[in-house]
Amino acid sequence: MKIVVALGGNALLKKGEQGNIYQQFANTRESVADIVTLINEGHSIVITHGNGPQVGNILRRVEIAKDEAYYLPLGVCVAESQGEIGYMISQTIKNSLKKKGVNKEVICILTQVLCDKDDPSMKKPSKPIGSYYTKYKAMKLKKGSEKRAVFREDSGRGYRRFVPSPEPKAIIESPIIKKLMNSAIVIACGGGGMPVYKENGIVEGIDGVIDKDLSSALLATELKADILAILTSVEFVYKNFGKPNQKKLGEISLTEAKQLLKEGHFGEGSMEPKIQAAVNFLSKGGKKVIITGTKNLCDALEGKTGTIIE
Repeated sequence: MKIVVALGGNALLKKGEQGNIYQQFANTRESVADIVTLINEGHSIVITHGNGPQVGNILRRVEIAKDEAYYLPLGVCVAESQGEIGYMISQTIKNSLKKKGVNKEVICILTQVLCDKDDPSMKKPSKPIGSYYTKYKAMKLKKGSEKRAVFREDSGRGYRRFVPSPEPKAIIESPIIKKLMNSAIVIACGGGGMPVYKENGIVEGIDGVIDKDLSSALLATELKADILAILTSVEFVYKNFGKPNQKKLGEISLTEAKQLLKEGHFGEGSMEPKIQAAVNFLSKGGKKVIITGTKNLCDALEGKTGTIIE
């Protein structure tokens, strides 16, 4: 089968960790175990991934060094995070395959995603990136930023930087990704991809970050994938999550997913875009969406766990 696997931020960084590169490598080795199993079984795999913590830290380093080094716009920071995270994932998978005696190429593609330069989000930053801060620290960072940064409280854990998140319209590199996936494991759309727009056929960058799940669904559609697997920190999607009447969702239909989304049962910026991604993929011909924990992918494919939307 053709499977697009979207790795969540918890694949590289776990709650409570410092988040240094050694911890990220260790977490990546754990997170790709089921993916390696699927590769061994002969499935054609394309991997996408988030980059919220990493791109936030890259942007922060840019701001700290603004008097010593040239400034990097957010889109270029996304490109840097694609290289950083793609390196970790590709090396980890290649090593895991080698230990199993499997000689399979793994390649990371810098991916640009076409957006509307006048997308409403450009004036209303909605995507959280980077670390959590106290209100005092966030306001101090806001004053010292190169551009007027936006910080807001996020998920009751502190203040985070919010940036524009335009809607993805097309994956520019999907034709080459489609060719490569016949002979290699492809890592693409890292951090949702670099947002760009076209004017008179010329591609230009946009200062923003695309939601990883929405771009993963778009990529899966363009590749005509059979399954979109969204891996996150929880084994199931929950209705009324965190409330006394919360209920885990096993198998649900596309119609049910649309209704739950309409009723506002999912957290904005967390589970909501994952359900929206599922709806987008299935509405355009996709066969199945799996949303489950990083270590539950193989079991979910066998129908033993996870939220399955068809």
